[in-house]
Amino acid sequence: MRTFSRWMALGVLVCGPAAYADRNDLQITKFGNPSPFTNSGSTTDSANFNPEANGDFRAFARTFAAVITSKNLMPPETLGHAGFSVNAELGVVALPRPGREDGQVTLPTERDQTPELLIPSVHVRKGLPFSLELGTRIGWIDRSSMFTATGELKWAVNEGFTWLPDIGVRAHVTRLLGSNRDFDLTAAGLDVGVGKQFPLGGMVTLTPYGGLDFVGVAASTDTLDFDQNRTQGGTLNPTNPYAGLDNTGVYTPVKLGENINSRIYGGVRFIGGALQLGAEISLSNQGTLQVVNARTGETRDRALPAIFAFNTTLGLDF
Repeated sequence: MRTFSRWMALGVLVCGPAAYADRNDLQITKFGNPSPFTNSGSTTDSANFNPEANGDFRAFARTFAAVITSKNLMPPETLGHAGFSVNAELGVVALPRPGREDGQVTLPTERDQTPELLIPSVHVRKGLPFSLELGTRIGWIDRSSMFTATGELKWAVNEGFTWLPDIGVRAHVTRLLGSNRDFDLTAAGLDVGVGKQFPLGGMVTLTPYGGLDFVGVAASTDTLDFDQNRTQGGTLNPTNPYAGLDNTGVYTPVKLGENINSRIYGGVRFIGGALQLGAEISLSNQGTLQVVNARTGETRDRALPAIFAFNTTLGLDF
């Protein structure tokens, strides 16, 4: 028992710093307080007031949604009613560079933002009758405590014809998990893909494909405390019982139908027996959004950068 305790203590010492140093974890409060005044009724600016905090939050939500929905990694054809597929996937997503120009987006990561983000994932698909296919994907945001969970349903409008391409429609929903109790992000989309399978002899096939994906983004926060030095159980102010709410605020929710990103993708899948290999590139266009200055009330258009991703997959197709 004493030996076990020593090994446990050593494990805590070794793993503790690594868990603490999750550099890609998010700190949403880095965007600043969207409220120009303290909540106690004072005309004094909030300590961390940012007149475009709501615009920065919305730009981040749309960008990060494009990051976590940057892969398809399957052609439009389905597996067949008895088919089953399990794949290990890896996505490399190029992040926008912060602090360069107005159109750039800063991700509020724990430490300095990296130029790219790795997202390994496991993708499971099951074929259903009537050219339907059900799938789920669980991904991990590299060097963070965040995960993504995706559910998808695909219908092959046309597949298996000799001279005609395969056409598929896929509905998908992705949810960000483990980010923060005060922050929620959901992305839902519909994409249309076109591809064609070419036999190379025997059990070997090659399938190039491409498509267009439209993704809506929804994000919200609970009340956030922008005073990082606030101590719990501090001295009460008898003249202002609401002093504990000073320097707190809520970002304007990002609505699904008002924030649509478009993504084009193309890839190729190779199947030899039960072995499946694939590679895919995609480019998400985020367009522009209107940013409102909380102090002056003025609005302006803000262009958002495109998100480029490269994805690979290795798995078994039964």
